[in-house]
Amino acid sequence: MIRIGIDLGGTKIEGIALSETGEELFRHRVATPQGDYKATLQSVSDLVRQIESAAGDKGRVGVCTPGALSPATGLLRNSNSVCMNGKPVLTELQERLQREIRIANDANCFALSEATDGAAKDAAVVFGVIIGTGTGAGVVIDKDVLVGPNAIAGEWGHNPLPWPEDYELPGPECYCGKHGCIETWLSGPGIVRDHEIHNNVFLDAETIDNKARFGDEDAIETLERYENRLARSLAHVINILDPDVIVLGGGMGNIKRLYENVPGIWGDYVFSDVVNTKLVSPVHGDSSGVRGAAWLWNS
Repeated sequence: MIRIGIDLGGTKIEGIALSETGEELFRHRVATPQGDYKATLQSVSDLVRQIESAAGDKGRVGVCTPGALSPATGLLRNSNSVCMNGKPVLTELQERLQREIRIANDANCFALSEATDGAAKDAAVVFGVIIGTGTGAGVVIDKDVLVGPNAIAGEWGHNPLPWPEDYELPGPECYCGKHGCIETWLSGPGIVRDHEIHNNVFLDAETIDNKARFGDEDAIETLERYENRLARSLAHVINILDPDVIVLGGGMGNIKRLYENVPGIWGDYVFSDVVNTKLVSPVHGDSSGVRGAAWLWNS
């Protein structure tokens, strides 16, 4: 039986069929019906059937969502496709497709994809980080996603920045209602704001990286502050989880210098005389969501 992954995004719904060994058999995407919950469910159902027709086999279905199911209600929460919030997405999809379906958020699917046949495929404990507009993460142990009783395992971005300097307190206000969350410092908007505060110039993260590579001192200093904050934040994870591999995805993961510089700093904060954890870039990148959804049927 094939594995089918569905990546339910705000603008597109992507589907993939994988063989038992992970070979890609078919891939297709459709536009997400905007603001229409029922039409979105119908698009997912139609896409699953299209994939099965093309692959000539029935599949086990996993769905990657930008939100997560509430363990209290079973309803979707925190989705940027707001029409999906508060809805019984899992129940209704299972009714439409007449089978069991597994659902996980995008960070968990990213981590699972890279832990299964990506950059961390031989690792026992993997921490997969997505840093872009926001900051999310997932934990995979022996190729199984750790969810937790509160369904928040890996919600690293909404802890405070560790070992803050005086000038970093109380920290920027976060949408969650707290101040100084890791997300407010490490997200794309976070580094943009930091550069603007220090230099009174608005530059996006890609431009800051490009200018630093050509020797711009202000950009270099911004990235050095960022690297130190990322190192502190990941050292906190290493002290608690002690992962074999940390995979860094999202837009900020495209900054190549992070992979050398951050491990050179985090040893100052890890409670050990040696740090064997590896920081690596993803193999599957933007495809990790849909592939990770398919790999929800690892067991």
